[in-house]
Amino acid sequence: PEQAADTPRTEKSQSAEDLTEVMLRAAQFYKAQLTSSEKAVAYLKNRGLTGEIAARFGLGYAPGSWQNLEAVFPEYQSKSLTEAGLVIAGEEGRRYDRFRDRIIFPIHNQRGAIIGFGGRVIDQGEPKYLNSPETPLFEKGRELYGLFQARSAIREAGRVIVVEGYMDVVALGQYGIGYAVATLGTATTPWQVQKLLRETAQLVSVPRRRAT
Repeated sequence: PEQAADTPRTEKSQSAEDLTEVMLRAAQFYKAQLTSSEKAVAYLKNRGLTGEIAARFGLGYAPGSWQNLEAVFPEYQSKSLTEAGLVIAGEEGRRYDRFRDRIIFPIHNQRGAIIGFGGRVIDQGEPKYLNSPETPLFEKGRELYGLFQARSAIREAGRVIVVEGYMDVVALGQYGIGYAVATLGTATTPWQVQKLLRETAQLVSVPRRRAT
């Protein structure tokens, strides 16, 4: 029946809305934590970033404790936190935050909703960069970091630069190059190219740096 066919789509839409709200609350928490962390602020300043550019990209900080998000999500055992990729359910039901002691880079879709996060370790540690997992909101092969912020600059410049990482996009923005985006740990995909071609016909890809 037609009504039965519509039900799963309705439930999926409602689930996505719920997860979007969860991601927004998490982003607000991380952003607030950045301003109170001398270590995180010092790291960004050492990278040459100003408070203005950090605010433009909504940068945040995830403290090093295991269950920081419990402060903003009293329902820490909620399934939505694992579905959003914010919390990992370990053995024996133990839960802990995915992002800890990292600079947080919110990832937006083209409408501006936060659909994922990237985390950059401050001190020594692996992995250097950590992305949200695939979720009902986030499919990394179809998204580009910084595209939401870059759209007007891309159209004005008539080109887009595709770089390797979050920090590359933010650093270029610091120096007035606002038309840069980054892939999310993958080679550039056909879906990403299609998105960019809707904005401009001139795509410039910066080769990946070799590890040193």
